[in-house]
Amino acid sequence: MHPNDPRLRSFIDVDPTSDFPIQNLPYGVFSTASTPTPRVGVAIGEYVLDLAALQAARLIDLPDGVFAQPSINAFMALGPQQWSKTRARISELLRHDNAELRDNAALRQQALIPLREAKLHLPLRVEGFTDFYSSKEHATNVGTMFRDKTNPLLPNWLHIPIGYNGRASTVVVSGAKIHRPRGQLKPPSAELPSFGPCKRLDFELEIGVVVGQSSAMGTMLTEAQAEQMIFGFTLLNDWSARDIQQWEYVPLGPFQAKAFATSISPWIVTREALEPFRVHGPEQQPTPLDYLQQKGANNYDIALEVCLRTPAMATPARISATNFKYMYWSSVQQLVHHASSGCAMNIGDLLGSGTVSGPEKDQLGSLLELSWNGAEPVQLPDGEQRGFLEDGDSLLMRGWCQGDGYRIGFGEVEGTIQPAGN
Repeated sequence: MHPNDPRLRSFIDVDPTSDFPIQNLPYGVFSTASTPTPRVGVAIGEYVLDLAALQAARLIDLPDGVFAQPSINAFMALGPQQWSKTRARISELLRHDNAELRDNAALRQQALIPLREAKLHLPLRVEGFTDFYSSKEHATNVGTMFRDKTNPLLPNWLHIPIGYNGRASTVVVSGAKIHRPRGQLKPPSAELPSFGPCKRLDFELEIGVVVGQSSAMGTMLTEAQAEQMIFGFTLLNDWSARDIQQWEYVPLGPFQAKAFATSISPWIVTREALEPFRVHGPEQQPTPLDYLQQKGANNYDIALEVCLRTPAMATPARISATNFKYMYWSSVQQLVHHASSGCAMNIGDLLGSGTVSGPEKDQLGSLLELSWNGAEPVQLPDGEQRGFLEDGDSLLMRGWCQGDGYRIGFGEVEGTIQPAGN
């Protein structure tokens, strides 16, 4: 039975609303108080399955120690055929009718750790980070605000996946505290810039694409090659300092406004697990150049939501709900374009999709859009308002694909705003 089959059941009881049924099996890195060394696992229901323990018990046939690592990079290096084979084997071990793990009480106690007892780490060693700008709705909103209401998209936007190289050094896992950045600020009323804490701190709702195979410098990629290089997907929040960005981004684009923090969820959902949820993206007009044309359905039907909790609130309130299927440029097109100049791609490269915004007011993926640059503050249930994020605010993102009686979820990515550091 294929690991994506909706009829599959695990011997572990999994709630139908759980992000982590047997059809998912996302990869992460975890440690425990009793065994503080980080190693690779997969999520199943309310547990993390220790793959290093299964490999040590010879239940998974892979090179020694590939899961006894603080990242999934060594596993990704084994290639797509091994990814698929290993996922099928893990699925087999977790099936309700397979006794290998189910009836081995000692191994089950060692290898199945309640998620509440696990510390989750950054799941991959990020070799490079590139952020794209691929939602037509988002680009149109930003262009309307800051450029030309009658012609908001720049001439190149419909021809090329726009992106910029970010900082891999400040990619952090969900739960990491986010310090308000400092930088040069120059509001329109000021004659000269000043240096100080950002006053317009924002989030960007994105999907992160994890590159699991490398490409050689000087080579291009086909659609099929790019697809096979993608290991999986994760939730991504590319924190943004809008006032720093406004002053610095001309002529070379974002720099310090985006370099201070990017948060990702601790789980990487494999491309194979998302296969049943592939959809065609929006029609692309004009037709892209030959190297960017795609035959496959390379978008995904992933529901996304953003919740905000202020220090005065007991529970987070949803402020946006959208879907990844709206993205104009697909992840495959982004990767094809990234390599098209001859740029070498590495195992562990992370591509940000760009802010995911839909066509409706409640489907916008940033406070910049939701509050229309602060002019229309977001109204929260307790009477508070937010144009941009304040110290103490916590931002939570979730994502999932809804299957027949199960969901393929990404977990959560959360960050709480701390005051600017020294």
